[in-house]
Amino acid sequence: MAGAAGGAPPDDWTPVERRMWQAFREGRTCDLRTGRAAPDDPPPWLGPGAPQDDPGWGVGRTVRAQAVAELLLDGPPAVPGRVAALKLAGMRISGRLMLSGGTVTPYVQLDDCRFDDPLMLQECRVGSMRMVRCRMPRIEAARIQVGGDLHLPQCLVTGGIRMADAQIGTDLLLNQLTVRRGRAAQAFAADGLTVGQDVDAELIDVTGEFSLRSARIGGRLSLRGATLRNPDGRQALNAARIAVEHTLYLSGGWNARSAGGSSAPPPEGVTVRDFTCHGGLRLDDGRFGNAMIISRARFSLTGDQQVSLRRIQTPELCFTLPRAPEGPVVLSGSKIGKLNDAVGAWPAPGRLRMTGFSYDTLTPLAEFPLRERLAWLRAATPEFRPEPYERLAAALRAAGEDAEAREVLLARQRRRRDTLPVAGRVWGWLQDITVGYGYRPGRAAVWMGVLWALGALYFALHHAPPAADAGGYRPHWSPALYALDLLLPVIDLGQDNAWRESGSAQWVASLLTLLGWMLATTAAAGATRLLRRSS
Repeated sequence: MAGAAGGAPPDDWTPVERRMWQAFREGRTCDLRTGRAAPDDPPPWLGPGAPQDDPGWGVGRTVRAQAVAELLLDGPPAVPGRVAALKLAGMRISGRLMLSGGTVTPYVQLDDCRFDDPLMLQECRVGSMRMVRCRMPRIEAARIQVGGDLHLPQCLVTGGIRMADAQIGTDLLLNQLTVRRGRAAQAFAADGLTVGQDVDAELIDVTGEFSLRSARIGGRLSLRGATLRNPDGRQALNAARIAVEHTLYLSGGWNARSAGGSSAPPPEGVTVRDFTCHGGLRLDDGRFGNAMIISRARFSLTGDQQVSLRRIQTPELCFTLPRAPEGPVVLSGSKIGKLNDAVGAWPAPGRLRMTGFSYDTLTPLAEFPLRERLAWLRAATPEFRPEPYERLAAALRAAGEDAEAREVLLARQRRRRDTLPVAGRVWGWLQDITVGYGYRPGRAAVWMGVLWALGALYFALHHAPPAADAGGYRPHWSPALYALDLLLPVIDLGQDNAWRESGSAQWVASLLTLLGWMLATTAAAGATRLLRRSS
């Protein structure tokens, strides 16, 4: 750059640009803020048509984008003993800052700056860049490569951000960022984004689609307290095929800086803002290495918008909303290790879809009565399928709730009975009231005792003792033994006269034998099942 070799800035640079040039060489901040709120906080951005004699943001606080680009791409050497860096505060940057395809070696720190035109960073290579409380029309940063951090906290971008296929070496910090979409439907387009460590996007406010499709994040993705609005589109958050090595947070957030900067729960008196999604949420085929937390979140869905969690995989899913979403929640094909949920978090029947949804254990946030859990299954399966009931029973059994697991399997049989023809429903009803389809084996003993007593009474009243034979031998007569014969799947125990009844008495004996056989074999099957489980 002209004049740089001689230790002086170019001759055509303004006084404020010369001041910036000297601060760059010394690695210090060129701060033009007054310290007063009114002059330091003008309208969102001045724009090309703004008056140049503005007392707060006129020529005394304005530098050309071309001058900034020359410092970043081909700046002067640092003062001996210093490290050159571009640190600006309270400046207006006029013109379009073009860094596309360039390599920015100096450290960049911009605080409370205003850009007249979009910031062009496509395929740029930079070490670290921090812009705090800056305002700009748009950021074009597709395929940018950042070796360190990229920070955009508390910035206002009125025309959207494009960071498709960007690569961030360590952290991406977006806390309290405000983004409005421009002509494109996507307000924040970061498909294919790769971040080495964490993405913190807490308390952000985005109008338009927030897109993170196929993003790869090496740490956590935190959207605590975020507000996402896309009521006119289908998705407010579109993060299909995302991979997060640690945890995804869609939960309440607060200003941790005002609360001391701690990540612990907020102290008393600090306002917590819920995660709010006005539009669909899509996380299909997502992979989350540690957990997926959806808590203190509100979803406002219209039309065909839905909370889509199809085929996600995570060791833990926390779904503890204070109020159920207004639209469908889809978990089809998802694989969860531990499911932590709450009674009122799930939508109404017909809006919960869980075909192929699997989980290993259940750890509800509070008491989740079994009747509510069965209603949850029924809401998720408008048409009967045995798999959800078997999976719930397995999870309850793993938690040591054997009695509740049997109730779930009994509910499965009762639901299946409703799909059978009349004969099947009658047979199922008979099994239900007698032994509970074998899941209440204690009933078998009770019914067998009742039938045995009725049979003994019947034989005592309607069957005479056998007569003596020619030799005077009279067989031993015991109505109780005759009745016992009816309860076992053995036709003859030596009391063959019991089967020589006729008419209605034979029908009664046949019915008692059938019921006894059913009860005895059901009890035996239940006992076998218990023995196998205990072994």
